Amino acid sequence: MPSPFPGMDPFIESQRFDDFHYSFIMTVKDVLVPLVRPRYVVDAQRYVFLSEDQETEGMYAPDVSLSDSGSERRGTPPPHSVATLEPRLNAISMSDEAGQIFLTIRSGDEQQVVTVIEVLSPTNKTAGKGQREYLAKRANYLRTLANVVEIDLLRGGARLPMCRPLQEADYFAFVIRHGDPSNVEEYGWKLQDRLPVIPVPLREGEPDVGLDLQAAFDRSYDRSGYDYALNYKRPIAPPLPEEVQRWVEERLTEK
Repeated sequence: MPSPFPGMDPFIESQRFDDFHYSFIMTVKDVLVPLVRPRYVVDAQRYVFLSEDQETEGMYAPDVSLSDSGSERRGTPPPHSVATLEPRLNAISMSDEAGQIFLTIRSGDEQQVVTVIEVLSPTNKTAGKGQREYLAKRANYLRTLANVVEIDLLRGGARLPMCRPLQEADYFAFVIRHGDPSNVEEYGWKLQDRLPVIPVPLREGEPDVGLDLQAAFDRSYDRSGYDYALNYKRPIAPPLPEEVQRWVEERLTEK
């Protein structure tokens, strides 16, 4: 049975988000593979190695990464404009001290990672060690030439720092092309909206592919059986504004 809501289900955040986080990431992979094969390989939670001046190494596990498979592209490329929302431009500040470190990024088999996709977890948005570690990981990604796509499907927690205030929205996606933190494409939408199609950049000069977040959500919701796993009688956390809560109750009554 489909979700009673047109977009994100607000009951998932407080009841099943750990399970949803994993399920959604794997579904994003399923959605992306037919869009980028055979030119690119899509890996879920595969370690990416970062080398600092060729002397020390650290490694990170992105939620999803796209790397060049070495195969020739076949077929007709998709159009450049794939997003269903108009982005706002934002920026991410980088400290001078950290910017002095030269980083290269590669996957374990030496294939170059082209794009990293991160789906934020509650730990990433909670002040403390977890958020500091994520911000360090994000900063290291941005000092490479990899594209970064960050998806925030959590209303709760602290938004990650940006240079300019975010638009009024419940959920966000951010697209940073080729490690350029000064030109961040900010996509925001409300709980009442369908999840958008967002662009996933590939190599420079190649057209984006469109990642349909609603299609990924619908498949994840159905595959995980959230229609019976979620308790729709429990309060929503974090609480909703009164008018949005009324909208939620109306949707549930209709179903």
